[in-house]
Order: sequence, then C-alpha cells, then structure tokens
Amino acid sequence: MFALIGKKAMKQQPAYAAPLPVELDDKIVLPRPLRRMVRFMVSLATGRIHIPAHTGTLATFVFFGATGLYGMSLGGQADSLAEATTTAVGFAIEDVKVSGNNQTSEIDILQLLGLDGTTSLVALDINAARQKLIHLPWVQDAEVRKIYPRTIEVKLKEREAYAIWQHGAELSLIEKSGAVIAPLRDNKYTTLPLFVGQNAERAVNDFEKQFADWPEMKKRVKAFVRVAGRRWDLHLDNGIVVKLPETDVARALQQLTEFDAEHKLLERDIAAVDLRLPDRTTIQLTPGAAERRQVAVQARDKAIKKAEKQI
Repeated sequence: MFALIGKKAMKQQPAYAAPLPVELDDKIVLPRPLRRMVRFMVSLATGRIHIPAHTGTLATFVFFGATGLYGMSLGGQADSLAEATTTAVGFAIEDVKVSGNNQTSEIDILQLLGLDGTTSLVALDINAARQKLIHLPWVQDAEVRKIYPRTIEVKLKEREAYAIWQHGAELSLIEKSGAVIAPLRDNKYTTLPLFVGQNAERAVNDFEKQFADWPEMKKRVKAFVRVAGRRWDLHLDNGIVVKLPETDVARALQQLTEFDAEHKLLERDIAAVDLRLPDRTTIQLTPGAAERRQVAVQARDKAIKKAEKQI
C-alpha cells in the first residue's frame, strides 16, 4: 500500500516540479591538487614512505646554503661568488688576443677591462667590456668575443689621424671630419697638415675639398690658419702668406696658380699675396726686399732729376 501511494503521488506531481531532495553524504571531497598532498602526508605519517638516512642533515645544509645565497644576493655579492666559483673550476681568463690596435696599448686594454689573471670568462660581461673600449681615445669600434675555456678575443677599429689642430697653445690630432682624437704627444705626426685657429677643425673637411684641383699648391702649404672664423690664410713652406677670400676660393687659387706659372711669383722675395679682392691682387714685400726697392726707387729718382738738369 505504501508503494502504491508512492506511485500515485508520483503520477500526481507536475512535470515541472523540482526533484526531491537527496540526502547528502557526510564525507568532504577535496580538490584534485590537494588529494595527492594529503595522501603523501598520510603515507609519511604512517611510515609507508622510506626516508634515507641523513636526509634531515642534508636538508638543513641546503636550507642554510640557500639562505646564505639569498643574503649575498641582497648584499650585491652574488657576482663575486659566481666569479670566484667559475674561476676555481678552470674558467679564469689566461689569454687575451688583441688585433687592430696600432695606437692603443694592450696594457691599457687589460687594465681597463680589469683582467688580472683571476677574472672569470663566464662572469665577464662582453657588452660592458665593449662599452669601456670604445671610450678609449683612438678606438672607433670594438668587438669582444669569448673563446672557452680561458681566452677572450678583442678586435679594435681605430680612428685615423688626418691633421693637427692648434688651438691656443694646445695641439690635437683630428680626423678628416674634424673630430678630435687625442692631444698630440708624438713627433711622428709632424708631417700631417696643420690647421690653426678657433673652430678651424670644423671647416677642415670642406676646405680640403676645395684643394682637390690644386694638389701641388696643397703640398706647399705648411699651415692653414683660420681668420675670424670666416676665411683662410695659407702659410707656405717658404714663409709666404697667401690671403684667401671668404668666398670663391677656387677663383683665388686659380689666379695664384696662373701668377706663379707666368711670373714665378711664389719664388720671389715677397712676404704675402692678398687675393681677398676679386679685381686686384696686392703683393707685400719682405722688409729686406722693401728696403732694396726703396733704394732702387731713390736711385731712379736721382737719375731722372740729373737727366732733367742736363736737358
């Protein structure tokens, strides 16, 4: 009868009614990741997992070691420890191969990189080493490469000295672009052209282009002197000063070349040739030549007067 009543009640229940509540289980179901951890802890507590001897001692050392490494990292000593460790196992730099250094000393390179025989090849930062090298006066570019286990290779591309720049009492070597390389310390560069004056180094490249068609004249120039930052005076090897105009330098050089070819102008006893004005050329005599000329003029005037009296 009880079953019949149950069936009847089920027949009379609407189709949309919620299902009857089911009695919950008293057990707690853990998430999947925690199940393995709980099983491991239970097995460990019940002795089903065998722990090797001295595991606790080893774990203690590992813990204190990790703590020490962490402390050294916070104190900035991790790099020193790594370098000392890798050096001890055979990665100390023992050989440095340097190429392309015509002006840069190998000793300067070793000192700059801090290579003292105890530096570790593993710990060496080649990018930082390259940045140090390109700040050397003569170095334009540098390449640093590790060759394991104990060698580094340094390739330098050095700057090329093109001229000497005199500014005040200072002498500096400069590139063709006008960039200063280093102070002049060696007599072996005395054959380079000399540029004198403030900001003269900035105009070197453009001025050199203007001399492309007059190589013979350029060979005779001992010094290029910048005047008031606008024009040039040429000091020739025989002491003559050629004053060039501010503009149209090509015209002035052409005129000077023609005068010298026709009249041997630059072989005469003169002090300067002024080509600044386009419609005239002024010649300045040396003091000795001017004195001799004065004597000759006076003698000529006397001869003229004497001839007039005789008429």
